[in-house]
Amino acid sequence: MEKKDLLSTPVVPIDIKAFDAGPILEAMGKTAFQARNLHRAAEIYLRMLEDDAAVILTLAGSLVSAGQGLIIHDLIRKGLVDAIVATGANIVDQDFFEALGHRHYQGDPKADDETLRRLWIDRIYDTYIDEEELRHTDYTIAEIADGLEPRPYSSREFIWHMGRYLVERGLGEKSIVRAAYEEGVPIFVPAFSDSSAGFGLVYHQVKNPKAHVTIDSVADFRELTEIKLKAGTTGLVMLGGGVPKNFAQDIVVAAEVLGHPVEMHKYAIQITVADERDGGLSGSTLSEAQSWGKVDAALSQMVFAEATLAFPLLASYVYHRAPMRAKRRYADLFRREVPA
Repeated sequence: MEKKDLLSTPVVPIDIKAFDAGPILEAMGKTAFQARNLHRAAEIYLRMLEDDAAVILTLAGSLVSAGQGLIIHDLIRKGLVDAIVATGANIVDQDFFEALGHRHYQGDPKADDETLRRLWIDRIYDTYIDEEELRHTDYTIAEIADGLEPRPYSSREFIWHMGRYLVERGLGEKSIVRAAYEEGVPIFVPAFSDSSAGFGLVYHQVKNPKAHVTIDSVADFRELTEIKLKAGTTGLVMLGGGVPKNFAQDIVVAAEVLGHPVEMHKYAIQITVADERDGGLSGSTLSEAQSWGKVDAALSQMVFAEATLAFPLLASYVYHRAPMRAKRRYADLFRREVPA
């Protein structure tokens, strides 16, 4: 089998504008278990918006490659997300990758991985990625870094330049990175080098050993904490766990360390398949987070479900019922230069 045969059926992103999940979620709310929990989570998301709380969306796992990227793009465009904390995989390897014109493809979880390696095809469970196209993404990150003043950048600032790169070249109309750039939604990737961004920046630094771009993850923490101070009332919408979940929760404590008596995140929902019993952060309950002073558990909901099943329903429900609200454009708090 040739490479073109395996990379033949693209993953098609879900369009929440095309359907209203209201009836099914309202019916699920009258049942039990995770169905009822998902309905309550959707209601809490709506309450965040009705309360005009700042909504921080966190993204872990492999979401964009699995067709969830357009959902996030649409939430940004409608003003239902005010800041994003994500893994580098979702933002760089997957969203920016697609914005450059590349695709993810349906694959086989039982594929012969030795054959895939020989053909330069990477596999995420049942999804294929062309490694040669990923290398193009790596080198594009290096190209962006080469064009910047050599100094430390927060990941938020570097991703802003990625969005500008797409706009200037007319790329990625449905991209998360481009939508966030245009709508003033800051994206933070605390573990930025753990992705194609890392490969690209290694290439950039080796080419420019005496003067190069670096990523300052402490600046990410400080900037997101500044958003908490500016916002006041905040809510979390968390897909998966990991670093993005912890990073977003921790800004309450960071503000307190700085001497600012802020309220805990008033609202919080999380969709996860992780288990709390191993003590890991990804499965730790939002009630547990209250003991740390991070989340007020009264208006919180855990949904133990796989995100590609639950997130489209939740997002569609909220998208079709959300009140009109002004876009906060928190990215403008940090912008050093006016977009071209």
